[in-house]
Formats: sequence, structure tokens, C-alpha cells
Amino acid sequence: MTRRTLFIAYYFAIFLQAGTYGLTFLLPPLFATFGGTETDVGFVLGITAISTIITILWLGHLTACLGQMQTIAISSVLITVALFIFGMADSLDGVIDAAGALLGVGWGLYYVLTPVVLTQLIAATERVRAFTLLSVFVMAGFGLSPVLGGSLVKLGYGIEFAFILLGLLCLISGGIFWMLKGAVATHSITSIKQENSELSISITLQVLRTKALRPIIMVWLGASVFAAVANFQTVYAGLRGLDYSWYFLAYTITVVICRMVLAEFIGGRAPYGVIAALLAVMTASILLLLVLGDSSALYVLAAVLFGIGYGVSYPIVKAMGANDATPEIMSQTLQIFGVAYFIGVFGFPFIAGWIINSFGMTPLLYVAAIMATIECLAALLRYQNDRRQ
Repeated sequence: MTRRTLFIAYYFAIFLQAGTYGLTFLLPPLFATFGGTETDVGFVLGITAISTIITILWLGHLTACLGQMQTIAISSVLITVALFIFGMADSLDGVIDAAGALLGVGWGLYYVLTPVVLTQLIAATERVRAFTLLSVFVMAGFGLSPVLGGSLVKLGYGIEFAFILLGLLCLISGGIFWMLKGAVATHSITSIKQENSELSISITLQVLRTKALRPIIMVWLGASVFAAVANFQTVYAGLRGLDYSWYFLAYTITVVICRMVLAEFIGGRAPYGVIAALLAVMTASILLLLVLGDSSALYVLAAVLFGIGYGVSYPIVKAMGANDATPEIMSQTLQIFGVAYFIGVFGFPFIAGWIINSFGMTPLLYVAAIMATIECLAALLRYQNDRRQ
């Protein structure tokens, strides 16, 4: 297999599996079909967060025994089982909780290992571009899956069918990952053996003493903001009489276009300055959600601004985390980066669901705006420190 074919197949498999995450945005309407609330959604995603973190902490043992590509393929199977359970559920019980746990294990393996494999195939100077393209396919997958789910509902198939369909696509992606294991080994350019990526307390402390600490904190803040806005967008749209499919479609198109167009250029010589500017745009998009009323045009504009702000800044933050890492602990740094991301994206909905049920959607948006501002200031301070050096 040529190097070009390897990358095409790898990114395609990533796209297929990424759609499974986008279905978590449809958990509120799915749970509503059998009497569940936003708090119930937050509880299940809280279980997902816990299982994800545990998985990442034990990730090194799995990759040491099975290999990285084989472990990614197994993650596809676990996610498929989780989606089938969600799709066939008719009540809130322990089986639903088990599906949340399986989803966390699968996504923990998939999310952390896919960029680790990329770092073995590319030079350090190519990381921003490669991580940007990686995030393009991830974003296209999970941004379009809620649109697909909404379309299936309008066609009368039911939201449950979307979970079954995406589960089958995820299984296909697992087969592709499994077939690529030999090609990845052949085209690897790294001189550092990273199959054993075990975490320990000493290595974790070593990672947290590097410059990677700031992007790790920033990715947690950004993921929490994203979870607050995206996971309960169906609730927000329902309250305002808007169509959530338009939000996800506008957001996805914006992110894909921006990342594709800017893949060669974003970051530049002052990456944290670029990140700060983008996060300011993200904050503005949240503030717009607070005041837009029932205007569909402003709703789409808010999605576009969020796509530019969060969508474009995220891969740069991730690349900065990799570039600030010590090469010998690159894999562990990305694992901790993944832990921070999942604490935000799967853990924060637990808090967000409680805020919605107790105080409403508007207070949640204020909390998200405050967190976005803090992340923006963190990037700005790093930019100013870099300029002084």
C-alpha cells in the first residue's frame, strides 16, 4: 500500500467512526421517547466520562499486548455494541448505563490512539496540518450524524434507526483500521518505540511540568464549552422553536471549509495569538445564542461563529500540546490530553443537565461564556509570554 493510499483509508475510517460521537447530541430526544430527561442524559454521559478516563489510564497495557491499530479496531466493535443498545432501548435501566460505559471505552481508545498513530507517520513540522485534517474528518463525521438523525426522523424512520445505522458504519471503520496495521508499520518514520504507552504517576507529573500543561487545561475548557452548546442544542432549539439540524449543518460546513482552506496556514509564528482571536469569536457565538430569540438567520450565524472559533482553534491547541511535549513521552502526553478532553466533553454534560433542569438553558449558556472567556485569556497570556522570550 502506498503512503497516500494509507492516509486516505485512515482518514476515511476516522470519518466513519466519528459519526458515532455525533449521536450523543441526539440522546436528549432519544431518552425523551422513553421518559428520560436532560439529567438522565448527563448521568449516562457521566458514566461514559468515567469509563473513558479509566480506559485511557490503562491504555498502555492494551497497546503493549495488542498493538495500536488492533486496539483502535476493537474500539469500533465496542462502540457498535453501545449504539445498538441505545437504538433498541425502551426504558432507563442498567443496560443503558452499560451502553454509556462501552461508548466511553471505545471512544477513549479511538480518540487517543488515532493521533498517536499519526505522530509516527509524520514529521513534527507537519503536525498542525495533519492534526487539522484529522479534525476535519472527525468534525465532518460527528457534525453530519445529527443532521442524518434529524432527516431520518422527518422521513419517519425514527431516531432509533440512526443509532443502528451509525453502528454498522462504525463496524466497517473497525475493519479498515484492522487491515491498515501492516501499512502503518511499514510507513512509520519515528525512531521512538511508542507501542508501550503506559501511564504512571511519575510520568503524569513529568508531563504536567512541561509547557503542555497549558494546552491540556485549555482543551478541557474548550471541550466543556462545546459539550454545553452541542450536547443540549436540541433542547435549546426546542425552546426557541428552531431546527437543530440547521445549527449542526452550518457548524459542520463552516468547520470543514475553514480547516481545509487553512490547514496549510493556521498557527503560523504566533499560534497562541491565533488561538486567542478564535476563542474570542467562540465567546461571541455563545453570547449571540443568548439574545437571538427565534431568528433562524441569527441561529445559523451563531453556528458559523462557533465553527470558526472552536472548530478552527481546537486542532491548533492539540498541535501545541504535541509540540510542547517531550518526544519520549509523546504518547503519554496525548493520553493526558485525551483525559482532559473527555472530562470536558463527557463529564461536563452531567453538570450541564443539572443546570438545565434546575435553572434553565440560559444560565448554562452564561456558564459556557465564562469558561470560553477564561480559555481565551489563557491563550492570550501564553501569546504575550512567547513574545517576551
